[in-house]
Amino acid sequence: MTSIMVKACLNGSRKPGDHPALPLTPLQLAEAAREAREAGAAAVHMHPRDEAGRESLSAACVGAAVRAVRRACPGLPVGVSTGLWMTGGDAGARGEAVRGWAALPGGERPDFASVNLSEPGFTGLWHDLRRLGVDVEAGVWSTGDAEALAATGLECVRVLVEIIGGAPDTAVSRAHAVLRRLDELAVAGPRLLHGEGEPAWILVDEAGQLGLATRIGLEDVLHSPVGEPVGGNADLVRLALARLV
Repeated sequence: MTSIMVKACLNGSRKPGDHPALPLTPLQLAEAAREAREAGAAAVHMHPRDEAGRESLSAACVGAAVRAVRRACPGLPVGVSTGLWMTGGDAGARGEAVRGWAALPGGERPDFASVNLSEPGFTGLWHDLRRLGVDVEAGVWSTGDAEALAATGLECVRVLVEIIGGAPDTAVSRAHAVLRRLDELAVAGPRLLHGEGEPAWILVDEAGQLGLATRIGLEDVLHSPVGEPVGGNADLVRLALARLV
């Protein structure tokens, strides 16, 4: 068994129909989380949806999704996205939505939330989350994001080194540039390395080589390392863990 943490990213911004097993409703997310945990995932990350299937940061949608996952998977760390696109690029509306989580019982608030350093308003959002007792994962997509994180002096539960798309043959070099800059700036916090799209499996392997945590799931990729269809998030977790042994 590997000691490397694998987090399952259950749905992301995928649209209904992108994959037959894409979980959208609270019950679907709970079942996907249960299956991912049984496959070996140590935590889950999800994008809660409203009744129309749209990503949402509302207290009602976040609370329903977190509550369902916690019932199905007691003790499993649960995280959500705070992507600015969910409020149409309006940082003020995002902050208002997240502060609305204060109305949720503690058991319906996520354990952690990802905050993208490339998005405006991230500092205020960070403080809002910590006041709610929600840990922050810092989403670092570039060396510039690494520098922005270092400049804040804020502490996070994890630094997500996220290589989003781009040419697969440059994914590893891009990842190393970000990791190197984080180290040069003495940014604290454990690193989690992953990619979205074509670099996803390449960076699972690289995380294994570096001994870093990683993530996999239908948010990041819809197929196996050799391009074959997968049944869902649990299959992706099993495939990732098999490569990390």
